[in-house]
Amino acid sequence: MNQAQDEFLSIPSVRPIPSREYYAATLPIFLSEAEETILGHLAKQSDFAIEQSQTYAWREQIRILKETLADNRLHPIQARGAVYFEYAIPRMGKRADVVLLLGSTIFVLEFKVGERSHLAHAVDQVVDYALDLKNFHQTSHAVTIAPVLIATEATCAFTVVAHSKDDLVLQPSLTNGQGLIEVLCGVLAFTDAPPLHADTWRAGSYCPTPTIVEAAMALYSGHSVEAISRSDADATNLSVTSTSLDHIIADAKANQRKVICFVTGVPGAGKTLVGMNIATKHIDPSESLYSVFLSGNGPLVKILHEALARDAITSAKQQGLRIKKGEAQSKVKAFIQNVHHFRDECLRDPNPPAEHVALFDEAQRAWDLEQTSKFMKAKKGRPDFQQSEPEFLISCMDRHPDWAVVVCLVGGGQEINTGEAGIGGWIKAINHSYPHWDVHLSSNLTDSEYSANGALEKLTDHPRVIRTPELHLGVSMRSFRAENVALWVKQVLDINPSLARQTLAQLQGKYPIVLTRNVAIAKAWLREQARGSERYGIVVSSQAQRLKPFAMDVKTPIDPVHWFLDGKDDVRSSYYLEDVATEFHVQGLELDWACVTWDADFRYSESGWQHGAFVGNRWNRIHKPERQIFQKNAYRVLLTRARQGMVIVVPTGDANDHTRLPEFYDDTFEYLKGMDLRVI
Repeated sequence: MNQAQDEFLSIPSVRPIPSREYYAATLPIFLSEAEETILGHLAKQSDFAIEQSQTYAWREQIRILKETLADNRLHPIQARGAVYFEYAIPRMGKRADVVLLLGSTIFVLEFKVGERSHLAHAVDQVVDYALDLKNFHQTSHAVTIAPVLIATEATCAFTVVAHSKDDLVLQPSLTNGQGLIEVLCGVLAFTDAPPLHADTWRAGSYCPTPTIVEAAMALYSGHSVEAISRSDADATNLSVTSTSLDHIIADAKANQRKVICFVTGVPGAGKTLVGMNIATKHIDPSESLYSVFLSGNGPLVKILHEALARDAITSAKQQGLRIKKGEAQSKVKAFIQNVHHFRDECLRDPNPPAEHVALFDEAQRAWDLEQTSKFMKAKKGRPDFQQSEPEFLISCMDRHPDWAVVVCLVGGGQEINTGEAGIGGWIKAINHSYPHWDVHLSSNLTDSEYSANGALEKLTDHPRVIRTPELHLGVSMRSFRAENVALWVKQVLDINPSLARQTLAQLQGKYPIVLTRNVAIAKAWLREQARGSERYGIVVSSQAQRLKPFAMDVKTPIDPVHWFLDGKDDVRSSYYLEDVATEFHVQGLELDWACVTWDADFRYSESGWQHGAFVGNRWNRIHKPERQIFQKNAYRVLLTRARQGMVIVVPTGDANDHTRLPEFYDDTFEYLKGMDLRVI
């Protein structure tokens, strides 16, 4: 590395910045530096053995860029430009081929060396990189970003698309190797902002907000929670909660104590991420802190198993290795387990489980005594079983003679099925059977949506209760564009329109929520909003049985693995907008853009929400308070699935169909419209 480059890479007056790229240089340095020297930097920084094909691709990229950037038309702005090869995109676990700072624009360049056409998935890829910078890189927020796909052997000279949405991310430009200069000049002609300073841009913090699938893949491959989570000052830092749990676990081991912790958080705050972070730190069975992540959410477990296995196979292939899918899946299943499989193993084997730390995701959904006893009698041949699921699961960890830790990850207002005990089931079990356990409570467990106040009162006599504020996650990561979406949903469902309007005003321009009565318009809106591989889909209540006229049949089973993981060319994926997912499929997961289609099962009226179940040929009123809560929570889950925005459809009904009369829907539409939602 020459002196000038060394000076460029070390930015004065700020703390050292970890390199996100394999090679960085100002444009004058890049143009003067020998190809072999640049290749040496790239090869040295690479995580994998360098294949001949990769070396050839880098040579072509260097050649094309040197020829392009030497063009006289760029000479006036050349001196202040900079180039970054193999720039890391942490949220996605990938690297952009080249990030180029030129004038006032960030160009994200994706090269397909030897390709003769611009494939759709490659277009999505470069757009994804641009959106990632826009959304999560501090010094890219207010800057024009131009994604460019270069198929080096394509016949087209160039296509410049300067149109952008309000966020300054341009539509992708397509070109070949020779036409890149025309793309750069064409884009620059549309921008007149002050030129970028390379050192300032590079110093910008990166605050990614991954989906749960992306986060699981990152953690499983060895990244820390700090590397993949937000760290801005106004967000509750996941690392604070993770560190608090680390200290509690270490203390339990050191002092030979048994401890249960309750971690709370708003929808999308990262409770699952916290749990997986702990589990991935202690994934080795030979380690004393060996941990297991347990979930009763069947779709989530299946999706994560498949996603992690696919990612492991891809990573191995990049390193020139080959592993079978069965082998990859077997390793993954030891990391993330279905809680019912864990329960059944503990029923079979009376010894302590291998793990000293058990993290229960969505702990509020564990079964109560009645549901557990019923299941044990019918499915396990144990007619005299008299423990709730929380009590039995704690008993399994209590078998350890020395120490154990149970971490309950609790979502508020997330109970959606009969027999779910809520957090009260865990507290009742502690009071009844485990007075020798220490109890660490989130300070927010008293909030109404956790329905734990009655149970918490019984803890007053427990000898070891510690209130720990760090165990609450108060900011949604899912809705990274606007953190108050969960609050808005709560206010809508609690029929507090004045507060809901105030909260919605704070969301304006950040997180679009629109309202329509037309399913076709809603689908078109979704497709218009989504860019790159941003995922969209239709979600409905599991009780929405009169949406069949719109080709939405909740009784038709879907495969959530295909729905959430497969691409735009697969009819089983969410992208096709043919299969709909219910609250049972999407809880714990997320989409970028969602269409929530509202049926007559949950209707607004002046006297409050009306709850219905469609039986046979008509709607029946639901009077049982527990079922009413489940239904309200189902809509809470649906309305908090989208990361970037949503459209709500309330159908018009049909006067000729007694099961879909207009009055079943009109009041709901008017109520939502009264929230100041934009109608499309």
